[in-house]
Amino acid sequence: MIKIAVAGAAGRMGSRITALSKEYPELKLAGAFEKKGHSETGKDIGTITGIGETGVKLSDSLGSVIDNADVIIDFTSPASTMENIRLASKKGKAMVIGTTGLSKDEIKEIEILSKNIPCVVASNMSTGVNLLLKILQDMARVLGDEYDIEIVESHHRLKKDAPSGTALKMAQVIADAVNRNLDEVAVYSRKGIIGERTRKEIGIQTVRAGDIVGEHTVLFGGLGERIEITHKASSRDTFARGALKAASWVSGKQAGLYDMQDVLGLK
Repeated sequence: MIKIAVAGAAGRMGSRITALSKEYPELKLAGAFEKKGHSETGKDIGTITGIGETGVKLSDSLGSVIDNADVIIDFTSPASTMENIRLASKKGKAMVIGTTGLSKDEIKEIEILSKNIPCVVASNMSTGVNLLLKILQDMARVLGDEYDIEIVESHHRLKKDAPSGTALKMAQVIADAVNRNLDEVAVYSRKGIIGERTRKEIGIQTVRAGDIVGEHTVLFGGLGERIEITHKASSRDTFARGALKAASWVSGKQAGLYDMQDVLGLK
């Protein structure tokens, strides 16, 4: 039995991970925590998430539950995630991180800390998106510089970071496949008289509206034809199930940094 602790357990993603964990017989919910001062602290997490009492009380820190956990699942904020992985690394606990908006310095620190623990980091943990990343890599290699590449991502109005981590991952996979430096070729907005589109740029555009769970479209535009490939998430449950699958997979693995391609056997 693999014991998990869920960060941000009363939030949009954390509550679904908590609720769906009961569908995985190999996993046991051993801890649930939120930031200090949360109004639900001390209540049963099952009551909070609507699945009935679990016997697990919502705590206000990872430190109070980490000793009883094997894997910590974290979909919170960059600052909280960094605090949690520092403690997890010190305690030798595996992690699954789905937090987006991490800076380059934070990602570099995660790489260093994961030398002490097994850690899965992915901006999107759905099976469909990760299969799509594999497909995009092959498409970009074949289509090359003859096709213009644009990525459009849409999310709910409450999402704080832009572009989405998934859109950036898609762009990075494509850029690597065609030997481009994404920092040099990414274009995040267009306005005014900007001149002709350059051959190598990769456009990444953002929409924020309503309650959109997550939509990503990659467009390869050639002369006389275009190819569009789209992934639409209708429920956060697809991400939650991916995180739980990752928690089952990462437990007992050697220290190192992994992603969902590893979890799904796509490498």
